[in-house]
Amino acid sequence: MKISLLIIIAIFFSPFLIAQNEINSQVDRLHQYAGHWVSSLHSETDSISQFPLIKMNNNSKLGNQSLQVEVLQYQDGTYKSILTELISYDTKSDQIIALGQNTEGVVFRGSGRFLDERKWKMQDVDMLGDFYMKVEFDFESLTNVMVEGFDESGKSLWKTRYIKANPKDKNIGIQLVSVQQEMLTSPKETLSALGRMGYSFVETFVYDKGLFYGMTPKEFRKVVEDHGMQFLGSMTFHHLPNSGAWENAMEWWSKCIADHLDAGVAYLTTSNNQLHSVKTIAELKRYCEYYNAIGKLCKEKGLTFAFHNHADEFGMVEGVRIYDFLLENTDPEYVYFQADIYWMHVGGVRPVDYFQKHPDRFISWHIKDYKELGASGKINWMELFHHPNFNVPKYQVAEVEKFSYPPLYSVQLAWEYLYHNILN
Repeated sequence: MKISLLIIIAIFFSPFLIAQNEINSQVDRLHQYAGHWVSSLHSETDSISQFPLIKMNNNSKLGNQSLQVEVLQYQDGTYKSILTELISYDTKSDQIIALGQNTEGVVFRGSGRFLDERKWKMQDVDMLGDFYMKVEFDFESLTNVMVEGFDESGKSLWKTRYIKANPKDKNIGIQLVSVQQEMLTSPKETLSALGRMGYSFVETFVYDKGLFYGMTPKEFRKVVEDHGMQFLGSMTFHHLPNSGAWENAMEWWSKCIADHLDAGVAYLTTSNNQLHSVKTIAELKRYCEYYNAIGKLCKEKGLTFAFHNHADEFGMVEGVRIYDFLLENTDPEYVYFQADIYWMHVGGVRPVDYFQKHPDRFISWHIKDYKELGASGKINWMELFHHPNFNVPKYQVAEVEKFSYPPLYSVQLAWEYLYHNILN
C-alpha cells in the first residue's frame, strides 16, 4: 500500500518537478549565451585550434537580462574586434532585442525569441528598415551552440559552431555530487561541459572498490585531464570501526590512499553521518583518534586529509560543541578541515568565527547556498571571501544541492557568481 501510494505521488508530481528544472523564461534561455566562446575548426566538429578564427565575449548585465557582445577575429597574428552588440530581453514586447554594429559601420537591430530551450531565431534589419540577416541559434548543449546566418530567401550565408571556453585563472572547483545523475549517465560529456564552463578541478564522492564512476583511478584522472581540469579532491567514507576491526579499517584506508595517489589527487576528505547518535565525550575522543590515524597515513604518502562538516557537528555533547571538540582534539599535523559554508549556516554558527580562531586548519570550503549560489541572500559571501583576518583556503569547491534549473545550468550559474561577483 505504501509503495503504491509513493508511485502515485511520484506520477502526480513528476510533471511539476520536471517543470521546476526546465529553462523556461526567455531571460534564462538567453543567459545560455553568456560567457566566452570560440569557433570550432568547422561546423561539423567541436574541436578547436590553438588560435580559433573567432572569439566571442558575451558579458551578462542587469541581472542577466542583457548581454554585451564583442566578436573578435584572428587576423595577422592578433584578435581584432569585428562586431559589437547589445542583446536584451524586452518585457513589454516579450521579445529578445539586439542592436549591433560591424566594422563597415553598419548599425543593425534585430528581434526574435527562443522557440524552446534550444532554438533561438532573430531577424535583423538595418537602420533604414531594410533586411539585413536572419540568424538562427541551436544550443546543442550549454557549452555548444550552432549559429547560422541566412539571406532574405533563406539561403545559408555562413555557419559557425561555438564552444564555450570560460577562463580558469581563478582555480574554481566543482563537487560532482552537484551533477550526480549526469555523471552516472554520461560522465565524459558532463566533464567536458564542466571544463568548458571554466571549472579548474573536480572533487568526487563516489570512490568504491577502487573505482570512480566505473573507471580505474588512472582512467578517471585521464578523462578529467582530457577536458582541461584536474582531479584534486575526493570525499571518501569508512565508518568508525570497533576495536576488533581497527586493523581492517586501516587496511581499507591504505588501499584508498594508494588508489587516490594513482588518480593524482591532492587531498582526501571524509564526513560523519553518525554524530547525531553520539552522547559522550569518550565517543568523540574515539573519532579524533580515528581521524588522526587516517591523517597520519595520508601524510606519510603525501596526501592531505580533511574532515567535512554537515550540521550535526554543531550540536552539543556534555556541554561541548562537537565541531569545537574535533578542532581542538585532532592533530593539526595530520587533520585539516573542509568547511561546508551552507551546513555551518544551517547549524547556527558563524563561519568567520572559526576561520579567525583556527586560520591554519581549513584547506577548503564547500561553497553552497540554500538555492543556486548567491540566490538566497542568506549567506554573506563577500564577508567570507574578503575578510581582513584570514585568507581564503586553497581549494574553493562550488556545490549545488537545491535546483531551480537543470543541474548543469545551475553549476554554470555557480561558476559565474564566484568568478564575476565574489573572486574579483
